[in-house]
Amino acid sequence: MTSRVGKPNTETDTVLHQRLVSDGNRHFVMVAGAGSGKTTSLVKALAQIERTQGPSLRRNGQKIACITYTEVAVEEIYGDVGNDELFHVSTIHSFLWAMIKPFQNNLRDWVRNRLQEKISEEQEKIENPRTREATKVRAAENIERYRRQLTEIDSVKNFRYGTGSDYSNGVLGHSDILKIGPEFIAGYPLMQTFLTQRFPIIFVDESQDTEPAFVDALRQVACAVPLGFCLGFFGDPVQKIYMQGAGPIPPEEGWETLKKPENFRCPQAVLRVINRIRAEDDRLQQTRGRHITVDGEEVAVEGSARVLILPADNRRQERLEEARRWLADQDGDQGWLVEDEDALRMLVLVHRMAAARLGFPSLYGALNDKSPEDLSAGLIDGTAWVVRPFLSYILPLVLARIEGREFELMRLLRKYCPRLQPDALAVGDTAGLLNSLQEQVDELVAMLKADSGARVGDITRFIRDNDLLAFDERYTRLVNVYAETADPVAEPAIDNAALRFMQCDASELWGYRKYIEKLSPFATQQGIKGAEFEKVIVVVDDQGRTNTFSYGKYFGVTEPSDTDRANAAAGKDSVIDRTRRLFYVCCSRALSDLAVVIFADDTVRMRNALLERAFFEPECVKVFD
Repeated sequence: MTSRVGKPNTETDTVLHQRLVSDGNRHFVMVAGAGSGKTTSLVKALAQIERTQGPSLRRNGQKIACITYTEVAVEEIYGDVGNDELFHVSTIHSFLWAMIKPFQNNLRDWVRNRLQEKISEEQEKIENPRTREATKVRAAENIERYRRQLTEIDSVKNFRYGTGSDYSNGVLGHSDILKIGPEFIAGYPLMQTFLTQRFPIIFVDESQDTEPAFVDALRQVACAVPLGFCLGFFGDPVQKIYMQGAGPIPPEEGWETLKKPENFRCPQAVLRVINRIRAEDDRLQQTRGRHITVDGEEVAVEGSARVLILPADNRRQERLEEARRWLADQDGDQGWLVEDEDALRMLVLVHRMAAARLGFPSLYGALNDKSPEDLSAGLIDGTAWVVRPFLSYILPLVLARIEGREFELMRLLRKYCPRLQPDALAVGDTAGLLNSLQEQVDELVAMLKADSGARVGDITRFIRDNDLLAFDERYTRLVNVYAETADPVAEPAIDNAALRFMQCDASELWGYRKYIEKLSPFATQQGIKGAEFEKVIVVVDDQGRTNTFSYGKYFGVTEPSDTDRANAAAGKDSVIDRTRRLFYVCCSRALSDLAVVIFADDTVRMRNALLERAFFEPECVKVFD
């Protein structure tokens, strides 16, 4: 166990520990604001269970499940609790696969039903008189493929979990697992028994961003098993920034809601700002703030929180640099000018200048301009379905080859390459296969060089043709469309955004990776939850945005749409709600100093709107002409 376990308990920690050892209903929801040490509370709770219930759980062959959002978070928690086999820490996908893998016959039935659903969906397209002829032709081809797969799945010995769906070869993809898991848990009493007996304690981290169907399935189990099973959600609804997340977790009867108000990260100036932002949401007032030791005594850090309002003209990049120099001069602190991403972070919602500066302007335009919501939103946090294979596999694979990290190269190939899966290896020439793979990876290295002339689609065709990755059906269709399209797309449109991405220069992927992986002073506002930096610059610029976020509407300088008003009247999540939560997340990253740089069409109107909202002290709001 790490030093987190040895940290003093907060009042909320103590209450939680008492609940965990009680004999009654132990289900709970912890609401922990930014900088509160949510992960510390989770790790301390795991340690407390190990001390009080570890021996009996081990005797029964049972484990404590801790389900979190990313592989990075999994490694972080394992780093805290060690390699104790009592703990099963995993992502949602991995946990669900561990649960459903033994139920192979049920999986086969699910695949049959899913293929029948796909056939029905395609048939509806054919029967719709408004469907274009080309779409009907593709639908007919899809129906033929799905029917063929129906005849092939009976010969599949075992289904396995892979990157993309390939039912004929027994591969279930990410999206399949997210559908099957909750369905099985909610629909099969045997699965619920299997779940609670194997994992009598389940913690869900980042519950606000967890798949709603999974949350609902676990809630159903907890209601059915009020005693002898413990379900705990750790999260913060005000930090829900992904569209698909569950958001607040309403407690059921007998559950306890635990609120953790402390903030150990932010200086006092920033704490005042985020409390004013949060007052418009759940009204949780965070306390304490960051302290440092001076002459043996703990003292509060005051820090700073300022707003700089700049004209929204075509000199944005220059003006941003001028704002940084002004901050450096005002504070006598060159830290505002450094390019050290650990000391200073510039958080951008969307930033064409950043894309141009880092070398991916065409890629940015393809996935942002007149593109579907899932691509434009996924562009800024790396979750868009078209970029995921590059960020998780293809670019890391090439980088491992370039840097001579052969162990990592083989790890990635074993995880993602269908030719290195056990079934394939059992009937092949392993030595020849490895030599072939090495040569093909070298070809990928050459194709991704800046002067190669290769396009993104060329990379995906090479990957597909050499069976280096099992693309799901959606991606396979996209690769086929790219192969059949000779001319560049002339006009952006919603239905050609993915094809525009495929036609981008492949070398732009490196700049995009740098942007997403936080390897530059720029970071996406959605991608920094849980992180903290000495100085933070939040860049607010609504230029070219979709309806997902709007700072103009949030601050009150842009009129809400009819849809916005209807959502607000119906109590639905709105663009204003989402932007408020994002603004809270961004501002709460600062350890010492916060500067919000706003590009506004009318700087005076923006200043008046901010003064009316009173997030920042009046003297801390400055307009630049």
